Amino acid sequence: MADSGPHERPERRSAGELEGAVLAALWAAERPRTPAEIQAELGGGLAYNTVHTILRRLYDKGLVLRDADGRRGAYRPARDAAELTAEAMHDALDRGPDPIAALQHFVTGLSAEEARALRELLGESPP
Repeated sequence: MADSGPHERPERRSAGELEGAVLAALWAAERPRTPAEIQAELGGGLAYNTVHTILRRLYDKGLVLRDADGRRGAYRPARDAAELTAEAMHDALDRGPDPIAALQHFVTGLSAEEARALRELLGESPP
């Protein structure tokens, strides 16, 4: 059958996409969140067990912390989004055979605003 009836399964998201969505929900929260709270926020028919599994994977990777002092089973991010992105960038540079060439390619793709911010961070005066 080719029709898309009410019993058709929703399109599956990749584990990486789900991890990103869970991390985004935690970064947006002002306090640790339980799997049930994250499930409700993400919607989209995600099962509680799926959210809990994603949180366990993120915990095993050191990306989230389990709140032991407060409510049972609440999670919070181990690092903010900027720290995690910077870490991924460092990891990518460390894996490549020529990190300087990778940086050159990266910098040529920056927007004018990003290039200005980079110059300021490096202590250069604007052109």
